[in-house]
Amino acid sequence: MKLYFKLALRNLLAAGLRTWLNVIVLSFAFVAIIWSQGLYRGMSRHAAQAMTEVELGGGQYWHENFDPYNPLTLQEAHGPVPEPLAQLIQEGKATAILIVQGTLYPQGRFFPVLIKGIDPRQKILLFPSRYLELSRNLELSQSGEIPALIGSRMASTCGLKIGDTVTLRWRDKRGAFDARNLTIVHIMKTSVQSVDQGQVWISLDLLRELTGLEGEATVITLAKDVNFAGAVPGWSYKSLDFLLRDIDEVIRGKTIGASIIYFVLLSLAMLAIFDTQVLSIWRRRKEVGTLMALGMTRAQVIKLFTIEGAMHSVLAAVVAALYGLPLLVFFARKGLGMPKAVDSYGFALDERIFPTYSIGLIMGTVIIIMVITTMVSFLPTRRIAKLKPTEALRGRIT
Repeated sequence: MKLYFKLALRNLLAAGLRTWLNVIVLSFAFVAIIWSQGLYRGMSRHAAQAMTEVELGGGQYWHENFDPYNPLTLQEAHGPVPEPLAQLIQEGKATAILIVQGTLYPQGRFFPVLIKGIDPRQKILLFPSRYLELSRNLELSQSGEIPALIGSRMASTCGLKIGDTVTLRWRDKRGAFDARNLTIVHIMKTSVQSVDQGQVWISLDLLRELTGLEGEATVITLAKDVNFAGAVPGWSYKSLDFLLRDIDEVIRGKTIGASIIYFVLLSLAMLAIFDTQVLSIWRRRKEVGTLMALGMTRAQVIKLFTIEGAMHSVLAAVVAALYGLPLLVFFARKGLGMPKAVDSYGFALDERIFPTYSIGLIMGTVIIIMVITTMVSFLPTRRIAKLKPTEALRGRIT
């Protein structure tokens, strides 16, 4: 077997430019597949981590009438916090969020918003709810204004900044309209759009008082280390797998789209290798006849040419490592800057995405390309099985 590899490598290097062109094209496929798959994995990992830390925690309980995709259900999507969940909240293992529809009136305009109440003292989420504490905003509370927190996207849309006062209107539990001025006490910058765009955050106790929904909530978010997932009447448990399903679907769609590029790159490389094998067999027909005349069986000659074709992928892997490894390490450390348009995709993406590579991804890509290259290299060699040594020595292949 060692002799086969030596002969195959010698023949490849003797082919010169033809071999290196095939190797370079195939190395592009190696680097492109590993880099793009690492980028998609990095996007998925960052989005899932950011949403888990800022919004989802270790899972959520939704009120049975709550549907985040149907705003018409919000009027009835709240209820008293049941005893098992209330106990978790008291122990600091969960936090309640109340969601109410409202309208914001900045600078003579109006924007439909979701008013979300959250406990300023909660430690479940990495969320700057502490800015809503009464002790920080005692003067505002005494004047009757509502301390509010919004995201940077919401601030940009409404033209608001810290210290601005704006009118907020909502409906209480009886359906009666009420309104009051609120003051922006903090503008948070986060990659999680689902806690930013179109939302105003205020203290949970204050929102309950304003709407008359004492002790009620819409969503109960659990801490990461809480394993409680029992059935609670009137509430449905949503696991992280369910809550992150949209992100998984988006990344899966992007991966399928990228597969078209992989297919084109591999097709070009495989076509070049296939043609190279056909040309090699035709140009070296006398050599094939000589080898068979010297005692090599047809199977051994086929093996030699197959290994020779498969060695393209080995050389391509070496070349890809020479320029691809520094490139992949650079992006893994420095990240890839995202354009502003990405902010409208609807899920958590930071300004820079750091690709995530794994041994499984790299080895899997290498093995798949090597197997495909070996199969393509074998196909043209089947003609050798029908070759007669005497005809090959005369330079004929039928």
